[in-house]
Amino acid sequence: MHRWIAALLGLMMAANGLAMLALPQAWYDSVPGVDLTGLFNPHFVRDIGMAYLTVAGGLAWFAWRPVQGWPALVGAATFLMLHAAIHVVTSACGPGPLAEVLRDFPGVYLPPLLTGWLALAARPKPQET
Repeated sequence: MHRWIAALLGLMMAANGLAMLALPQAWYDSVPGVDLTGLFNPHFVRDIGMAYLTVAGGLAWFAWRPVQGWPALVGAATFLMLHAAIHVVTSACGPGPLAEVLRDFPGVYLPPLLTGWLALAARPKPQET
């Protein structure tokens, strides 16, 4: 089951990253709350798109070869959790923190929660490393 969850998350992260690379303005305009973070910068959107493709690669590697791909899964979880932490701080300093967290939950908070859970639940046993 861990591998299927990782594969699904990887596909979602890849789709997001590809959208950011191919259609940065459309991505910026369509994701709720993004326009509140500052002016559109296509280079920055594409940079983050590459980060999401890297996350997708880590999830895919784990889905394909769990023991060998586990460190890549940890890297993916780390980026997603640090990204979510930035959103926590930003939301806490904003005028409506709960509304922002609820708005961002599916795309910002749920993926790192699932990826972090996968990394902990599927960590290799000492004899597997």
